[in-house]
Amino acid sequence: MVLPITLHSVSQRLLLRPGLALALTGSVVLATPSLEAASPAPRVVDVPSTPAFIKPPQGGERPARSGQTLPYDAVLRTQKPGRMQVQLPNGRSFRLGGDAVLRLGRQRLDLQRGQIIAWVNPGAKGGSPVTIQTRMATASIVGTTVFIEATDTGLKIFSWEGEVACTTHDGQRKTLRSGEQLAYENGTWAKTRLTPQEAAARRQKSILLNGFSAPMETLPVLEKELGISTLVPAR
Repeated sequence: MVLPITLHSVSQRLLLRPGLALALTGSVVLATPSLEAASPAPRVVDVPSTPAFIKPPQGGERPARSGQTLPYDAVLRTQKPGRMQVQLPNGRSFRLGGDAVLRLGRQRLDLQRGQIIAWVNPGAKGGSPVTIQTRMATASIVGTTVFIEATDTGLKIFSWEGEVACTTHDGQRKTLRSGEQLAYENGTWAKTRLTPQEAAARRQKSILLNGFSAPMETLPVLEKELGISTLVPAR
């Protein structure tokens, strides 16, 4: 039996539904329609490898390209080894990779499968959270760097830095802090903590932390937070 899980940060609470893929929600919630209309549009800032595609609400799928703006309700898709980085309004960003499918909503990011890492740039904390939704769960971040991997049979949520609160459908709560992971596998949820050496190895191998030309502003922060700055080769 798959347990739905809700992930939330600060006062945001994300509701999970049964299912075998994870739902994590990343959204920028604007105060009024007039402010929403005036806010900048989401934009692709890097496509370091292909295949990577964008399908607007109207029209067919087309290759993703750096610099293009994105309409809401567009579907983003990557096929290994494809990856892309998207900048959301108000200093929120995410990277997508693996065989990933994500719908870009106004209220959330709907991750159907694949890998995502989302973060709030330093100096942009506070305000609207990033909300990511999957079929099994939702997650909200305000000032953290979070990695999520959703497959047909499991799910992993890893806090690279900051705090994420997790709540199961029956009200159990778990809090992930920097370096901690919550994983669902074989019908069971397990919480573990990575050692600095394990975190450094993951940092070096990650397809979403490496190989991008667009900056990830929280990368030095998470390396310092996890004590892996001296364990990662100089870039």
